[in-house]
Amino acid sequence: MNHVLPADAAEIARWIPHQGRMCLLDAVLDCNPALIRCRAGSHRRADHPLRMDAGLLSAAAIEYAAQAMALHGALNAKPGVDGRPGFLASARNVKLHVPRLDDVAGDLLVQAEHLAGDERQAMYRFALHDEGGRCLVEGRATVVLDTPLT
Repeated sequence: MNHVLPADAAEIARWIPHQGRMCLLDAVLDCNPALIRCRAGSHRRADHPLRMDAGLLSAAAIEYAAQAMALHGALNAKPGVDGRPGFLASARNVKLHVPRLDDVAGDLLVQAEHLAGDERQAMYRFALHDEGGRCLVEGRATVVLDTPLT
């Protein structure tokens, strides 16, 4: 890794395309070429951009994980290379252990483990836990890199 870890949401927003309220992560706890762990408290915000009338459904955890994956890619980019644009191509084996995230007390701990990849794609295993270590959501995701969406 080539950089000092971002200390807050404003610094994280400099590394990922998600801005304003859509930047859901608050801090990076750990990052190395294989793994990133982040902390987030945005799930408690009444103005959360993914919140529905029924609350913040646990499927929103996929977006938390996607942001951690984007941040992982940017922080681990080769020297002189900016983070590469990508999009979430698939989420598999997703297990929602809770119905909602907005009623989780304390911060969320977001972890994404890089499993495999090349210059075109990256595969991750992800999990969100509460501060007590209870697994809230887990799954796998594939990100496709440098692919135009038009």
